[in-house]
Amino acid sequence: MGIDRSAPAIAEAERRSAAVRLTNTTFVVADAEATEYDRWAPDLVVAHLCMSDAIIARAGRALGPGHAFAFVAFHTDQWSETGRPSRFAYDEDRARGALGEAGFMVEHLEVEREVTSFGSLEEALAAVIGLEERWRTDGRWVRYLRFLEQGGRTLTRSHLIVKARRA
Repeated sequence: MGIDRSAPAIAEAERRSAAVRLTNTTFVVADAEATEYDRWAPDLVVAHLCMSDAIIARAGRALGPGHAFAFVAFHTDQWSETGRPSRFAYDEDRARGALGEAGFMVEHLEVEREVTSFGSLEEALAAVIGLEERWRTDGRWVRYLRFLEQGGRTLTRSHLIVKARRA
């Protein structure tokens, strides 16, 4: 079962699934933060980059004892140069706390971090060109430019990778 609120993303998932002849898959257009997963009776819930306490709580209600929940979320260090973490970002303590409240025991938790250094202002700007519009909307763009003006020449990509199991 795959869900995404983007119909084009679901169509792509269906296309890829058919291309490799998977027959045991179902894809649904739905909002992961507003849909209860228990109507599908999953044995496993996996989330990628879209993470919230609501998703963790829904996974906790849907999964039975012993079933797993795995996710990759933005870590709070993601794009730290902009001075503003994503609303989907978690640090280790917040993830452990939310998982514990939802009845999960953490089996694996790691941070995958990559800091890219740039030799010039132009390289630094070229690396974020695809993010400019979104960053302008939420205020990160001005903060990143300020960071660059002060001599900064890095960009941090950081993810929290977690596997937890219902107690």
